[in-house]
Amino acid sequence: MSASSRFGQAVQTPNGDGPLVEAEHLELYFPVKKGTLLDRTVGYVHAVDDVCFSLREGETLGVVGESGCGKSTLARCIVRLLEPTAGTLRFRGQDITHLGRRALQPVRREMQLVFQDPVSSLNPRKRVGQIVGTPMRLHGIPNVERRVQELLQRVGLNPEHINRFPHEFSGGQRQRIGVARALAVNPRLIVLDEPVAALDVSIQAQVVNLLSDLQDDFGLSYVFIAHDLAVVRHVSDRIVVMYLGKLMEVSPAEELYSTPIHPYTDALLSAIPIPDPNENRAREQVVVGGEPPNPIDPPSGCRFHTRCPRATAVCKAVEPPLAEYRGGHLAACHHPLNVDDREIAAATRSPLSPRSSGRLMPSGDEAPVDSPAPAEADGRGNRGGHLRWRS
Repeated sequence: MSASSRFGQAVQTPNGDGPLVEAEHLELYFPVKKGTLLDRTVGYVHAVDDVCFSLREGETLGVVGESGCGKSTLARCIVRLLEPTAGTLRFRGQDITHLGRRALQPVRREMQLVFQDPVSSLNPRKRVGQIVGTPMRLHGIPNVERRVQELLQRVGLNPEHINRFPHEFSGGQRQRIGVARALAVNPRLIVLDEPVAALDVSIQAQVVNLLSDLQDDFGLSYVFIAHDLAVVRHVSDRIVVMYLGKLMEVSPAEELYSTPIHPYTDALLSAIPIPDPNENRAREQVVVGGEPPNPIDPPSGCRFHTRCPRATAVCKAVEPPLAEYRGGHLAACHHPLNVDDREIAAATRSPLSPRSSGRLMPSGDEAPVDSPAPAEADGRGNRGGHLRWRS
């Protein structure tokens, strides 16, 4: 039995229907303090700003963007290491947005996080058996030592490594230990925060193939965060492009790479090196000038308009909604790429659009009044995709 969410999608119910994870207008702001005695708040860092997405069982979502765009903060929101400032986060239909530590304990068994740095994420004073086995003991899983050895073997390590310390392993082996720790409590969702960024290219391929095999064997769902767009292309079914806390584009992986609609996505793709040097020199590269704006005081309208080569006055004045094109391809841009006039005229305002966005569509027409409307601004100056892994 399932119920409908405000996005017209099914909300997960105990029998397994609907999304595994669903975020509605998720926000996370970090207060900026000033003063030693009064310690007053003078602003907020808009790390995650009105983000909506959904993830189904057995699927994978890739999240890409520049450093500081909010990818890692979003990852920590999903697993509730950080409590969202506003919005709603559901796991299997249960609202976990503001659950306390005790209420979150059974949920934490269902979702795990693999960190970017395999060195700092492992306790140097603990042996591998303790690192991987502690989550099992906390959740009352029996036969801890035997299961730790099985997990180590499953991730490509020797079961005899159970008594070694993290400094005795290479970077790739440490990341495998991190994966084994995430698998220790039989989760349904694993959030991978740039899991291969600190590894050599050859080791990256091994870890990516391992993750693919584990997903097939255990029926896992992934949120895969990375800077390397080439890696994201191979591991994701659908990709989210973030910029300064906002969603710029959401699309099936292959379509995003073949026909990017947002100029920011096009610039990111043009930065991917091509192995053939002649082809790499011959292609037209899109160069985005300047630095990302201050996240404490983000620009009005489209967040990207200060660096966009296609920006006009409307980009500065009106925040574009997420327009839905063919095949569920979403993009928040007043001047989209790789779509003709007919497709622009047929585009509709997606219910995943931020509440702060306007109704002005790329065609120049207003979206119907029954589409989601902008919310009133709050005291901080705010207004108020389905995914799967490819082998």
